[in-house]
Amino acid sequence: MARDEAAIAQTVKHVLRDVLGLSEARAAALGEESGLFGTLPELDSMAVMGLLTELEDRLGILIDDEDVDGDMLLTFGALTRFAAERVRA
Repeated sequence: MARDEAAIAQTVKHVLRDVLGLSEARAAALGEESGLFGTLPELDSMAVMGLLTELEDRLGILIDDEDVDGDMLLTFGALTRFAAERVRA
């Protein structure tokens, strides 16, 4: 399981790449302020569940339905911070 922020960010990039079918270059280019939901056409409401399930599996975390909101999916940084909080919980 990834524990430090850089490793978690890398895992989130890999999950986005694998679940959304992003190219290696597009995934690598994701930064703190890169938009996700509403910006990446591949990340629609149907893809969100697959993304969250894969994050749970790869990071060994549990994401409750009530924890999921639009803010956590707005940017790559927000999603990474959310995942890091769950890993440390």
